[in-house]
Amino acid sequence: MDCPVHFAKTTIMSRARPILILGCLLAAIPVAGGQEPDVRLLFTGDILLSRQVRREIELTGRSPWDPFANLFRSATWVAGNLEGAVGTGEGCIPTDSDSPCFDVPASLIPLLSNAGFRAIGVANNHSFDLGSAGRTATRKALRIAGLEALSFEDSPLFATVGPHAIAIVAFSTVPGRDGSRIEIPSTVLRQKLRLARSFAELVIVYVHWGSELIDWPNAEQRDAAGWLIRNGTDLIVGHHPHVVQTPECVLGRPVFFSLGNHVFDQKYPETKEGLIADCRVRHSVLTCGGISTSTPPGSAMPQLSSAAVPVRADDLRACPVNLTRPVTVNGFSLRGRTMDGGDHQSSYIIEGTREGIHPWLSQALPLISAEAGKLAGSNGPEYLFTLQEHPSSIDDEEGVRPYVYEALAGGLVARWRGSALAWPLLDATLLPEGDGVLCALHRRDSFLVLQPKATGVRTAAYRWNGFGFSGIDDTGTLARCRSVFGASE
Repeated sequence: MDCPVHFAKTTIMSRARPILILGCLLAAIPVAGGQEPDVRLLFTGDILLSRQVRREIELTGRSPWDPFANLFRSATWVAGNLEGAVGTGEGCIPTDSDSPCFDVPASLIPLLSNAGFRAIGVANNHSFDLGSAGRTATRKALRIAGLEALSFEDSPLFATVGPHAIAIVAFSTVPGRDGSRIEIPSTVLRQKLRLARSFAELVIVYVHWGSELIDWPNAEQRDAAGWLIRNGTDLIVGHHPHVVQTPECVLGRPVFFSLGNHVFDQKYPETKEGLIADCRVRHSVLTCGGISTSTPPGSAMPQLSSAAVPVRADDLRACPVNLTRPVTVNGFSLRGRTMDGGDHQSSYIIEGTREGIHPWLSQALPLISAEAGKLAGSNGPEYLFTLQEHPSSIDDEEGVRPYVYEALAGGLVARWRGSALAWPLLDATLLPEGDGVLCALHRRDSFLVLQPKATGVRTAAYRWNGFGFSGIDDTGTLARCRSVFGASE
């Protein structure tokens, strides 16, 4: 199949720039007899089921996804970003900004599952439009419809797609009515990516970011993309600007800065154009392309478009990602499973498999992060080091607690259930190529006088002694630990 490549100049939001256009959509890859079929992942941009979209659905009796039935049916897994919350307009939270409130009838949520969606993003600046009650109602409606909610609280969400284990971390850098947003970089985001990287073959970030109605990624998006990739992300899929921002290959990873609108009622011509990220896994290699959509004037219901997909040079086609195996401990391959935590942090079950031994499942664990390593040095045994959230038996303070596990034929066995090491803990990770060195980021207060809001941090280094961790005072090791966390002291 010929795929002509040509240059075109576009002018969007008063900015002209040359881009390269692919003259054809990503074609289906034939599967030879006996071979494993491709895994196909589709991601759409912003979805509105309020305002004019709701009126058009009620007036026509049609689903916005009627034209996408064959496309979505061909996919293994489809996800989209829902703007708004389930409930009525009376529940809208007052705000000083001019941001609209998107109230979504629960009766429209099944349209998403009927269309073929498997997961819906609810990490955006409109998820709190109806307050806590709206967030709870949205999650309930999605669950009833058989849809996974992609939220920061539930991240990473582990899913088995075909034969592969994937993890999705969803978050928003854009503040909503409650003012909450996720900073990049941040300790909590680093931990979620570390957990995802340990127990999945493919780590996907589904992020609400950028500047509205601007068709190029801003400096913050570019800096954030680099940080996310350096911290273990394989694929970034962005939304919020409501216009398409040209996808690129960044540090060897596909980045869809903004997919634009998928189903929305905005009237600007550029907001009528959308992009579906079309990613496939074949022979444990991820490759991505795009599918254009267009919404007719006077309508909010998109259609597949013959328009070319904007990319920079051959970046996406030359940006394959090799899937990585989940961590192994004592020969056991470990995968994660997400347990629904409601409106609170999810817990996780670890599945262990090893040839010749019956697979086992751990109990549900309130994991914050996890990684495998030889804590006692290169000649020592392999352990699973985790951070978990538990209350202290002394003062009931919820805090970050380190745990060390050994993987055996009967499952995970805890070898150490620690306090927070020398001082209250914020984060801890094994130093890369550090011969079992554990780097810890501590609060500035102490266990004698707890001050959780004390400013500043302190960095420390430890080594496993078989019964717990002993401190390391080597200045060179401490300097390397500080660089891991980006800490100044």
